[in-house]
Amino acid sequence: MVRETMANGLVMAYKRLEQHSFTWPAVKDGMMMLSHAQFEALFAGLDWRRVRALDVRAPEAVE
Repeated sequence: MVRETMANGLVMAYKRLEQHSFTWPAVKDGMMMLSHAQFEALFAGLDWRRVRALDVRAPEAVE
């Protein structure tokens, strides 16, 4: 079960994989910390540890 606390409520979800199992993040101070992209990967049954933010280059001026 996954629980997410928001400013205006609480979200609970349940998902079962047909094969294998979820790889859960480490628990620190009673909480698991994931980014939004990592949570989406975990919930889709993917390896959330492989999710990385893309390097975005700042636009350059064109003359």
